[in-house]
Amino acid sequence: MGEFDLIRRFFAPLAERRGHPDLLLAIGDDCAIERITPDHDLVFSIDTQVEGVHFPHRYAPRRIAGRALAAATSDLAAMGATPVCFTLALTLPQAEPAWLSDFAKGLAETADRFGLALAGGDTTRGPLSITIQVHGTVARGRALRRSGATPGDIVAVSGTLGDAGAALDYLDVPSPDPLEDALLARYHSPVPRLELGQALAGVASSAIDISDGLASDLGHILEASGVGASVDTGRIPLSDALKQLKGANALQLALHAGDDYELCVTIPGQDWQNLPGFVREQLTAIGRIEEGAGLRLSGVNGCEDDSSRGYDHFGKDL
Repeated sequence: MGEFDLIRRFFAPLAERRGHPDLLLAIGDDCAIERITPDHDLVFSIDTQVEGVHFPHRYAPRRIAGRALAAATSDLAAMGATPVCFTLALTLPQAEPAWLSDFAKGLAETADRFGLALAGGDTTRGPLSITIQVHGTVARGRALRRSGATPGDIVAVSGTLGDAGAALDYLDVPSPDPLEDALLARYHSPVPRLELGQALAGVASSAIDISDGLASDLGHILEASGVGASVDTGRIPLSDALKQLKGANALQLALHAGDDYELCVTIPGQDWQNLPGFVREQLTAIGRIEEGAGLRLSGVNGCEDDSSRGYDHFGKDL
């Protein structure tokens, strides 16, 4: 199967599904055309997933597509943006129709779920990897950034942390039990917090998505903002499945494991109490921004730790 046959058969139909008015032209020309209105800013991000590093060998192609697109879309959530479209660069060892069909189905399902349209891309031969660039829009000047945290702000996170990192231990389990399944669902099908990010645009002082571990990603906010933070590790939200399966190791996974794709945000104290109910119920306050540089972790055992170790992209493979 040739490259252009591959595109026409598996990916052109995804471009035809587009419904966002800002995407004027998708696959078919040398470039896509996206129109940005004067009162909005364009935000975009690119993310690469490599076999054996970001997902296991022999991983289901539908899951590969869904995870890759969700991971990239989570960056839009962290900016408070509304998704518009994405481009795909797909490197394949060989063009297998059954694999491509399943991959395209996973891509279409995830794109529909997040309101994204395929605007174009490229295919080539080589070790399996997927690179996705996502585009979104946000009201002019209201994009969330990492650089706005100030002393006194509340540090908060969405959802529960550590589940996806813990799931790595169960990827090869033939018949996972319900608790293992709960963790695996967080790894297989991450859900970017788009609506939450949009609701916090113009409210949160800073934000980041948790892709490399809470300690590491919060550390990025602190560095960009020139501040420090104290976090009460006893307040970090952990799922029942994680606590039951990992016990004393659950907290370390929540702090240092990746792939949660929840949001870590900072919110001025006076604004915290005025958050709408649907926003507050998605967030857990875990600490405060402080003047002194660095991240200080205080735990239930009374010890302190300034570690910001997180997932290392040049570290261990799966």
